[in-house]
Amino acid sequence: MNYTYGLDKETFFEQKDEVIYQALLNAIVEHHLLPGTRLPEEALADVFGVSRTGIRKVLQRLATVQVITLLPKRGAQVATPTVQEARDIFQTRCLMECANLPQVVAHCQSTHLAGLASLIADEEKAHQDHNGAEAIRLSAAFHIQLQALSGNHVLAGLVSQLTLRSSLVIAAYGTPWQQGCRCHDHQDLLALLRAGDLPGLTAAMQQHFDEIVASLRFDRDEEVAPDFHRLFGHLNEEKA
Repeated sequence: MNYTYGLDKETFFEQKDEVIYQALLNAIVEHHLLPGTRLPEEALADVFGVSRTGIRKVLQRLATVQVITLLPKRGAQVATPTVQEARDIFQTRCLMECANLPQVVAHCQSTHLAGLASLIADEEKAHQDHNGAEAIRLSAAFHIQLQALSGNHVLAGLVSQLTLRSSLVIAAYGTPWQQGCRCHDHQDLLALLRAGDLPGLTAAMQQHFDEIVASLRFDRDEEVAPDFHRLFGHLNEEKA
């Protein structure tokens, strides 16, 4: 294999692992790989042009953030949250994000409002363009950036991790048209933040999560096996 100029072998493979990790993570979060999808090491090793050992390392990383499960003698598959897990994930997010809103309001500045408004505009465009993957990403980014305004980076990191699992819940139990949150909800939250209305903002955030859970359908249809070459083949332009 030809290594990237200036990189030693160890660094090259670390970067390769990161590319594979991000590609699989994005495919899961953006609903290209749905809950329950099997992730066979041999097929992934082939499409990414790496060893099964390399793929196994990446799968173990994904398991630590709970977006895949590793099953004895059955290998890896995209995690499928149970109904109780689905409810718990959104309940936990609601508790955390609402409890942090006083600090969000206290630290919010005009530049923060402009950044959130830009995110919402991009999210609306993604919906208009029927770009579901981008809408999902921007929906999560809105919540993460909103909570980050408080300066509590630990909590913002936890919210970021929970948005990954929230995406799995929506993939498993959401309606076919559901791609992240509804844009007008985020507009409403931004308007209340701009007004400094903490009680209204807290109530709106609670309702936001209640409506997401109420929209979920706790049943699933069987999914066809994904085409890994279509999803990831472009990332493996050079093989050993």
